[in-house]
Amino acid sequence: MKSTSLSLIAGAVALAAVTGFAAVNVPDGKGTATAKPAARLPVERSSLLCPAPGLSDLAETEYTSFTPAAGGGDAAGPAGTAGLLSSTAAGDAGKSKGGKTKKADPDKPVVLLKAPGKPATAEVSGADAPALIGTATGRLAPGWTAQQTTTVEAGDARGLLGVSCTAPDTGFWFPAASTAKSREDYVHLTNPDDTAAVADIELYGPDGTLKSDVGEGITVPARSGVRVLISTLTSKAVDDVTVHVTTRTGRVGAVVRAADDETGSDWISASTEPTSTLVLPGIPADATSVRLVAFAPGDDDADLTVKLLGKTGAISPAGHEDLHVKSRMTAGVDLKDLTRGEPGSLLLTPSDGKATPVVAALRVVRGKGDKREVGYIPATGPVGAQATAADNRAKGSVLSLTAPGAPGTVRVTASAGSKGGTPVSKTYQVAAGTTVAITPPVPAGLKGTYALTVETQSGGPVHASRTLTVPMDGIPMFTVQTLPDDRGTVEVPAAEQDLSVLDD
Repeated sequence: MKSTSLSLIAGAVALAAVTGFAAVNVPDGKGTATAKPAARLPVERSSLLCPAPGLSDLAETEYTSFTPAAGGGDAAGPAGTAGLLSSTAAGDAGKSKGGKTKKADPDKPVVLLKAPGKPATAEVSGADAPALIGTATGRLAPGWTAQQTTTVEAGDARGLLGVSCTAPDTGFWFPAASTAKSREDYVHLTNPDDTAAVADIELYGPDGTLKSDVGEGITVPARSGVRVLISTLTSKAVDDVTVHVTTRTGRVGAVVRAADDETGSDWISASTEPTSTLVLPGIPADATSVRLVAFAPGDDDADLTVKLLGKTGAISPAGHEDLHVKSRMTAGVDLKDLTRGEPGSLLLTPSDGKATPVVAALRVVRGKGDKREVGYIPATGPVGAQATAADNRAKGSVLSLTAPGAPGTVRVTASAGSKGGTPVSKTYQVAAGTTVAITPPVPAGLKGTYALTVETQSGGPVHASRTLTVPMDGIPMFTVQTLPDDRGTVEVPAAEQDLSVLDD
């Protein structure tokens, strides 16, 4: 791949401008007026942040930027921009590797998305690529998605590492991290704004808080990124750790890069916000090991029923039908070869009737011996109106769809290719309590990469994930990205004047 002087994606996030109307009503003697229902309008500005992909000179990274052609992103919408613009460098905090935090070095745009419906891509090689900051406006904002996919063929960081670039926020939960001696996990923090952000990193193990003063008050300079090696934040080596990132001031994008001596590396994206029922979609059929990690952040313990939603319905994993999660303690359980040759999704529900909030993630291993590869599946929200996986190849993509409650119907659209190809759509029905794993449609005449957009058509909520597999030297290198609602629209309340309130 061609090495590119890369810096940010472009950025800061906001939802649509609030619009309304004014109506003068003649009093009818009752002094009442009927309020108009709220409308859903496309967002006008979106922001995404990607972590620095480095730590290996062998890293080959591809960025994919995409806005769906429908749902407010069509050609009839207002003009707009979306780009992987100049960037800063990702430095280090605490005792992490890499030395001091580098200063921002703005550069020319790297990827400029010109129109909805067709991905734009860029490539970079090596360990020095920095974190990225991205902004989309106008007709390119609704549903704007970017993915960072890195291939490392050898070494401690070996693997296919994929991450959907995330919107900045003030809090993130990451179950399935670790401070074990075989692991090297980094928290990556990226600040999109023009003022410094201050973040705290809290760690929770099986016995509760892993106390550390080093994780408090971490400064993330303006339009910059830092990475923190979490094993330097505590003296305890723990297999299962939940990482909680919060900000005291400002906002950041956060993601964890996990590397294991034996099973390679991948990104851990944040779990959905703490809630009592969780769905973890898209466990590959050939998974040789599945480990569930859960955490209850509140004052109450959580008792969960564990169900595998497979091709024909829900089953209880033998010996692991229930999971007890103590308050503010991380619980981990090895489900081994849970799927037994069939794809599935995990459903966690309260077993005692109490709606105790939890967060959770899966650590999934494929392959055997020295040919193993790891990936992570966090709990995620439903597809909602629309969700997109930006980076797909001619071969190697599997789309998992699961309906934990009522049956649902979705439409899947394969976009035009980044270098050519005609979009194609197909509709899928998902029975209640099942998971459907499909080979998604591929654009006719595909050249380059393409995006997959999933839209809910009818029925109950559907959760989704996309597994991308790129075999290399007998290793089933893979990465899983969940597809929660892209929040491409926002509810805007209607405004109405009633002059009858001025009557005496």
